[in-house]
Amino acid sequence: MKTNIIIVGAGPSGIFTALEYLRRGGGGHIVLVEKGQPVEKRVCPKAKTQKCVNCKPYCHITTGFSGAGAFSDGKLSLSHEVGGDFPTLVGEDFAQELIDYADKIYLEFGADTKVEGVADPDAVKDIRRRAIRAGLKLVDCPIRHLGTEKAQKLYFDIEQHLLSADVEMLFGWECEDLILSGETCLGVRVRKGEETREIEAEHTVIATGRRGADWLEGLCAEHGIAHQPGTVDIGVRVECRNEIMEKVNEVLYESKLIGYPAPFRNKVRTFCQNPGGFVSQENYDNNLAVVNGHSYKELKSNNTNLAILCSHNFSVPFNQPIAYAQKVGELTNMLANGHILVQRFGDILDGKRTWAKELAQSNVRPTLPDAVAGDITAAMPYRAMTNIINFIQAMDEVVPGFASHETLLYSPELKFYSNRIRMDENLNTSVRNLHCLGDSSGWTRGLMMSSCMGVLMGRKLAEAEKN
Repeated sequence: MKTNIIIVGAGPSGIFTALEYLRRGGGGHIVLVEKGQPVEKRVCPKAKTQKCVNCKPYCHITTGFSGAGAFSDGKLSLSHEVGGDFPTLVGEDFAQELIDYADKIYLEFGADTKVEGVADPDAVKDIRRRAIRAGLKLVDCPIRHLGTEKAQKLYFDIEQHLLSADVEMLFGWECEDLILSGETCLGVRVRKGEETREIEAEHTVIATGRRGADWLEGLCAEHGIAHQPGTVDIGVRVECRNEIMEKVNEVLYESKLIGYPAPFRNKVRTFCQNPGGFVSQENYDNNLAVVNGHSYKELKSNNTNLAILCSHNFSVPFNQPIAYAQKVGELTNMLANGHILVQRFGDILDGKRTWAKELAQSNVRPTLPDAVAGDITAAMPYRAMTNIINFIQAMDEVVPGFASHETLLYSPELKFYSNRIRMDENLNTSVRNLHCLGDSSGWTRGLMMSSCMGVLMGRKLAEAEKN
């Protein structure tokens, strides 16, 4: 099989590559390969079973058209300061132009016109003042919230638009390897069950998201694709009552705070805040269960959840940050018998585990019903746990009550952004005609910046066709 462009992965970066290529007048044939299902067939059985059943061969929350982000919460960060290091590759001003452009496309397909975090600048100043006193930095970032259920409809419309433009989509097919000739990529080899195909292409775009980071790292090592170990985030998902977060939720919707707590001074940050949201579980291919969170436009809980992530970098002699984070997750899963572990913050400070009966008596009731009460400190590395505790206590100065005894911590929350692919500003890798985009490339974090990288890729492919 031959095509002009092969895109592996139907997350935001892959989707927007195809969209922008078509908008720029690209006339070549596009094949989009996706391991999961089309968006309309992505259904998590947990809504009925009330517990994770560890779907095989993949988790429907993390895999399929629109990727993992759209089915977790669907927030678009509208500032170049948020979303990874892509701006350092193309420049901050140009990155912001791409954000504004991609945002208009989301609006065309039905995104909510309301932008969170810009309505009350005086209240923002007050929150920033408290953050500064606590030794934290508040990052200004307007947010457009799609909502989990609304995002599914939006991406379904994009999917249908691409199909109507004759983009060929191969669902249920998994990319096994690249086809190389010397230092040139000629395409990919894919598999569906016992059937295999080789797809030759003029340009190969790998856009497999966070879920594909480990797989892409293996390809880089096998084929000598220039890359370097990057950062991996290890942390927890924190849940407290909406009353505690009420002011921040109203003013900012999502508070993006960064700190470097003593004694280690590692970067620690908040991520993916969900007012009135729900804690969720995701499963990776190696049976690794990780925690996440989402929020709906209509359905609301009594709680707000957000991630607190500690960044880790490794170089010499150990340079496998993804493997390190996976081991932390595996140990936590072991303690929870394959589920997510939850513990009250006060119990951590008291040096004791949390029991299920104690959760039942608390003001904060878990929104993840099958989370297992226990002791996350038995699995979390000392350095990361110390950073998280100190950051939560600093957060308490910004949001009084955040560090209360009953605040819940879920583990493991892991973000596999590692293995940064070396690329130039035209998104060319060290292998000719091979391009790597989105979170799996190590350059982006989140929906919007991944979409922007796809926009730029689409433009470059269209330009190459005309030259």
